[in-house]
Amino acid sequence: MKRLLLALYLLVWLCFPSFSRQAPDSLKNCSLRITLLTCAPGEELYSTFGHTAIRVQDSLAGVDAVYNYGTFEFAPDFYSKFIRGKLLYSLSVEAFPDFLYTYHVESRSVVEQELQLSCAEKIKLYSALQINALEENRHYKYDFLFDNCTTRARDIVANNTASPVIFNNILPANVPSFRNLIHSYLDKGHEPWSKLGIDILLGAKLDRKVTNLQSMFLPDYLLKGFDSARVNGKYLVSAPAPVLTMPSPLASSGIFTPMVCFTLLFLVVLFLSLKKGKRTSRALLIFDFLFFFILGLAGLLLLFMWFGTDHTVTSNNYNLAWALPTHVILAFFIGKRSLWVSSYFKSVFWLSIILIITWFFLPQQLNLSLLPIALLIAWRSWNLAKNPSYGTERDHNKG
Repeated sequence: MKRLLLALYLLVWLCFPSFSRQAPDSLKNCSLRITLLTCAPGEELYSTFGHTAIRVQDSLAGVDAVYNYGTFEFAPDFYSKFIRGKLLYSLSVEAFPDFLYTYHVESRSVVEQELQLSCAEKIKLYSALQINALEENRHYKYDFLFDNCTTRARDIVANNTASPVIFNNILPANVPSFRNLIHSYLDKGHEPWSKLGIDILLGAKLDRKVTNLQSMFLPDYLLKGFDSARVNGKYLVSAPAPVLTMPSPLASSGIFTPMVCFTLLFLVVLFLSLKKGKRTSRALLIFDFLFFFILGLAGLLLLFMWFGTDHTVTSNNYNLAWALPTHVILAFFIGKRSLWVSSYFKSVFWLSIILIITWFFLPQQLNLSLLPIALLIAWRSWNLAKNPSYGTERDHNKG
């Protein structure tokens, strides 16, 4: 009954401009309170960048719910859909205590910013969230950069204010790229192997400079964006207030980073390459086959991610300069006395040298820990181009 009276009151207020001038004071008694929740990063890769959700409290109806655009179903075809860029995320609704309990267990802090909207705007936003949560509307195709749980929260708020939301600039003078922003979180989260994987799979489009609005695909940047945003000259949100304060669960990554591991691999193979002997030659034969075959498989994966998926940032990938898909075939001919095999690896050698020289000037920022891999490709290719049969007759006679 109280909600019906409130709705009738708002209808009168919206329909009669002369009455609306007297409304602001009474609208302070609106039963709705809507806040933006920003959650700190966690240990798992999916939580490395934090999270955003919207909390709705209705004192009349006794509602305290969280609208969460970051829900997905871990079905048997989860990985297949994720790789192909067809994974659906959903808007879910859960009780605030249940939501907060999850973050308490994961030791992730939560802060909230209350939306400074009129009662009419709050009701409109709440209605939009409820419509979004219907089964026929709640699913969407996830895009990490342009359509995720954070951008969805930003857009539904911005689309339900009476006047446009004006976002102040939150970017530094040296505007970062998407990759720069992602790296900053992976470095804080001590995720060097995840950083390597992302740098390998995502192409040159990730190196575009972000716009002010685009930077808000990250929860912390949306918090900053909302903190200074204005509607009709008034601040959109109140100052951030802690809801849950927890110690960070992030731990160090250890000493076996990609750079350390790949550098050690390069030094070991370099040592074996300089050492003579039949056993060494056999070991190098096995290594070269596995090494170039794996590089070829990586190249095929990059081609598939470029042409066979719906992902928007896996195209134009310069990692194909070292992960040549043709290695999958040539790996089976390693060690054969053949001029064409020697010519192939000579070409690979020169391509690797060019890649190493231009490493820091490419349109795509390649992961620095791949530099030892590029050096290893150049070294082994040079050896294979000179001596594809693994050692001279004198070396084999040494036994």
